Amino acid sequence: MTGTAGSGTDRASFAASGRVFWLLPLALLGLPLVIGSYVQYIVNLTLVYVLVGVGFNVVLGNLGQLAFANAAFFGIGAYATGTLMYHLKAPFPLALCAGALAGGLAGALVALPALRGIRAFYLAIMTLAFGELMRWIYINADAVTLGSMGMQVPRPTLFGYVLVTDVDKYYVFLAVVTLLVAATANLLRSRVGRAFTAIRDNELAAASIGIPTARYMVLAFAWSGVVVGTAGALYAALVRHVSPEAFNLLELILHFGIVMVGGLASLAGSILGAAVLTAAPEMFRDLPGYEELLIAILMVAVLLLMPKGLASLLARASPLFRQRYFRD
Repeated sequence: MTGTAGSGTDRASFAASGRVFWLLPLALLGLPLVIGSYVQYIVNLTLVYVLVGVGFNVVLGNLGQLAFANAAFFGIGAYATGTLMYHLKAPFPLALCAGALAGGLAGALVALPALRGIRAFYLAIMTLAFGELMRWIYINADAVTLGSMGMQVPRPTLFGYVLVTDVDKYYVFLAVVTLLVAATANLLRSRVGRAFTAIRDNELAAASIGIPTARYMVLAFAWSGVVVGTAGALYAALVRHVSPEAFNLLELILHFGIVMVGGLASLAGSILGAAVLTAAPEMFRDLPGYEELLIAILMVAVLLLMPKGLASLLARASPLFRQRYFRD
């Protein structure tokens, strides 16, 4: 009877944590009413980087693979979306799906070296090289990408309605980000997510108990590519200009900073990391070059003082976050 009661309490607590998740986007619906246009742009950019952090964390935190193709997924999603909208005048929903699909296919491709037993620093170098290869393609495939100058992305349209202002884009972005974060949370709580964790903790032990590690690695990389590719698609719609310089090594460092500052294997951490590292550099926008310094200082401070990231503060404050959105 005690076990049953405890189990019921755990289920009730878990359900309550799910309700907490949906309260945040509902509370944010009225945000455009109280902020200015520039802050609205920063909020939209933060939503983009929430997906960047969530997707990167799936591979880096939950699967435990040292892979750095995230900036490549981001660029592929942005270019796939921008190319369809620029050359084919495709509506934004179609271009958005194309960006997500292109990111997912890139993720599955990047998983191939991991299937051949390449791990740790070797995998990190190969995935870094993939990102640089994609930048080379962006620059040299100028018939499609318009080369180093980049392309001007048309205004996104949604069912015939042109998304002109950042407020228009905000509600679309908020819906997309909420759905993808919820889908990722459900994936990580499922049998698939438990397999990711088992592979991260001990790949040989996971294989010995019958977990098809190769299949789950491809799935993790592909899902990461879908999420980050979608972020790239939203980025293209937000800034309306896609160029190779936007997806360089500095961008990858920003992505890594979001995950480390927020917390490995934590959805809440990805959201916190994106908010901090997107908004905080705005304090230094009149001092060019100091954004990189701020990111470096934050990363060092978190690694020294809070190795588990900002999410560990939430986990300490509320058991709901520890149970659903934070993993030791």
